[in-house]
Amino acid sequence: MNKGTMLQGKVAVVTGSGRGIGRDIAMQMAAQGAKVVINDIGASVSGEGNDASPGQQVVDEIRAGGGEAVLSTDSVSEWASANQIIKCATDTFGRIDIVVNNAGILRDRMFFAMSVEEWKAVIDVHLNGCFYVSRAAAPHFKTQQSGAYVHMTSTSGLIGNLGQANYGAAKLGIVALSRTIAGDMKRYNVRSNCISPFAWSRMIGSIPTDTPEQQARVEKLKKLDTAQIAPMAAFLASDAAADVSAQIFAVRGNEIFLMSQPRPVRGMHTSEGWTPETIAERVLPAMKPNFFPLESSNIVFSWDPV
Repeated sequence: MNKGTMLQGKVAVVTGSGRGIGRDIAMQMAAQGAKVVINDIGASVSGEGNDASPGQQVVDEIRAGGGEAVLSTDSVSEWASANQIIKCATDTFGRIDIVVNNAGILRDRMFFAMSVEEWKAVIDVHLNGCFYVSRAAAPHFKTQQSGAYVHMTSTSGLIGNLGQANYGAAKLGIVALSRTIAGDMKRYNVRSNCISPFAWSRMIGSIPTDTPEQQARVEKLKKLDTAQIAPMAAFLASDAAADVSAQIFAVRGNEIFLMSQPRPVRGMHTSEGWTPETIAERVLPAMKPNFFPLESSNIVFSWDPV
């Protein structure tokens, strides 16, 4: 990895950085001069178990390359432990400049069969964890009048996906949280942005491969390296992105997309007001051509690499 100085003197917390996208983001930030807190409890994709070794390996790699890093095994899913993650940064390195909310788990199930526990477990890590870690850093960002948040969202939330009501709801919730953070923290020169990553990692390694079409899809996805996400995260965390906030970027291989955000598509007005009948007669026929189509068995497929 090429060395740089875009994050020289900054301190970053990267959650879920023991493996995959989080690991590559942490390595990229260290290569750009940041001191990094590697936060990872070492759980399985579904959130079970604890293993400090993946995170420690990343710490060792960064140190071996001449960088500075420390391990945190606290969970993002509880308020007290999330505060300990930020405290690890300030105690070790004296400050906090960057928060990357990347930690995540999956408990996929069709909505009509999803248990309350499966719902809560995913929401706790993704959405609540994103809030807890971000909120814990906020007083430091306010005091120093600077800071950058980078949150991982997903097309499962932006567009939709089968069997991921919990994950999709959390990931779209993160977008709303990011936009609100951006507004609330703007006066303190703090930015907040989202990345929707496309890369082959263990988080999507459970995609079905029962048919030739599914197998071909997975083979395409395997070509997308997690390391290709890291440069965008490092850029958004740097001073070069000082005027970039409340945005959503998708990264797919060597492609970068600026994602659209909700805007009115079509409007209608009547001086006499609406009734259910007039809506059916006049509004529906006019609006329906602008409806987002839900035609595929999995509409995220349209975002697969070509």
